[in-house]
Amino acid sequence: MVEACAARSLPRLTDDNRSFWTSGSSGRLHVPRCQSCRRYVLPASLTCSTCGGSTTPEPVSGRAAVFTWTVNEHQFHPDIPPPTIIAIVVLDEQDDLRLATNLVDCRPADVRIGLPVSVRFEDHGEIFYPVFAP
Repeated sequence: MVEACAARSLPRLTDDNRSFWTSGSSGRLHVPRCQSCRRYVLPASLTCSTCGGSTTPEPVSGRAAVFTWTVNEHQFHPDIPPPTIIAIVVLDEQDDLRLATNLVDCRPADVRIGLPVSVRFEDHGEIFYPVFAP
């Protein structure tokens, strides 16, 4: 777990996304996976965006690589000092399984495409927000 960002906008929990946003309570990231074509589905949904099959949350390794990133140098909230690293990571389980997130515990100068990262969670009560660190 990492310190929770007090100013983070949290998602509204729905039947489609509840398992994804609450899975960090166990320390593992769970991503919906289609029971027909076996593809992982993000954003989280009860229905596969590829074949229309039903999905079931399955634990993933939590390992990923940085696909792209940007650094926010401007303080947009008094509780969040810049810089903030905003990234899209590709989870190891599937070459197109991408997740928008924040990188933590690293300097912007150390980030590069392909940087190996692993999931950590910010505890916001019922929601465990996935962030990634090298």
